[in-house]
Amino acid sequence: MDGAILIYGVTGYTGKLIAKAAVEFGVRPILAGRNIENVKAVAESLGLIARAFDLGAAAAIDAGLKDVSVVLCAAGPFSATARPMAEACIRNRVHYLDITGEIDVFEALALRDAEAKRQGVMLLPGVGLDVVPSDCLAAHLKRRLPDASDLKLCISLGNEMSRGTAKTVIEAIATGTRMRRGGRLVSSDRVDAGSCDFGEGERPTFQVSWGDVATAFYSTVIPNIEVQMEATSVVKAFARMPRLVKVFLGLGFMQSILKARVDRLPEGPSEATRRAGRAILVGVARNDRGESVRSRLRTPEGYSLTVVTALDAARRVAAGQVKPGFHTPSLAFGADYILSFEGVTREDIYA
Repeated sequence: MDGAILIYGVTGYTGKLIAKAAVEFGVRPILAGRNIENVKAVAESLGLIARAFDLGAAAAIDAGLKDVSVVLCAAGPFSATARPMAEACIRNRVHYLDITGEIDVFEALALRDAEAKRQGVMLLPGVGLDVVPSDCLAAHLKRRLPDASDLKLCISLGNEMSRGTAKTVIEAIATGTRMRRGGRLVSSDRVDAGSCDFGEGERPTFQVSWGDVATAFYSTVIPNIEVQMEATSVVKAFARMPRLVKVFLGLGFMQSILKARVDRLPEGPSEATRRAGRAILVGVARNDRGESVRSRLRTPEGYSLTVVTALDAARRVAAGQVKPGFHTPSLAFGADYILSFEGVTREDIYA
């Protein structure tokens, strides 16, 4: 029999979407968050059980995880939520999943691999847009070119984001652009520009600190990894921001001001925007002999994809598809996992 799934962070934009989709798929998760009244408002509309506990108290988390098999954490920024929730999951032998895209969160959870294995617990972060499609694409490219030494992923998304995603971006302002070089994470004050053909000719791109800088290394062991994003107006604004401005915006009081402004924005993209949207990912892997392979992946809009991939991953783990320890989506379910979702296509490019 499947174990009970608890979704934490259901009062946020993405968490609410996942909870609603769960019911539509016949899944009856326990819904949780910090504020019981807010959680009840979501749970009662869906006929589900509500729980509330703060992640600042270990005993409260332990009580909240009673009779739970799998936690799907949708509460960001995950820099604040992943550690206490994952620690509680390991302590209580509950499998941990989340939808983070934060490099430091992936790295911190990877360090808990041995501990999680001893407890028989699976740590599976990044089961949303970041990083299911890109991680599966990276694993596919590694399969095509087993001795690849360089991996470049280019991503084209829309401009709109949820409040939670916006706050995560704000937290990353002052950290510089991160990449993998020689197997090590490095940071640069410079933002490199590039270009990519997403299917309709070359488009300008800028280097970004995307989650695959962390996860693709564990999935492929390729030592040099970078990610570039299509140069939308939002990406351009961050890429062209002077270093001193980034440092200033990274100060505590400025972070608080910026996040307060985010709270006044719409909760996230409308349903019409999600239905009309799409994401395109292009990956290139090269080896030291100069050989290369290229593949393109097309998916539904990012939030819509996150809902179905996160829910599917949680259902699989609850049903017993478990590998104890830290895993990326492709390590857990295979390089072709992303192709199991409606609206996803992959093509290998030979021209």
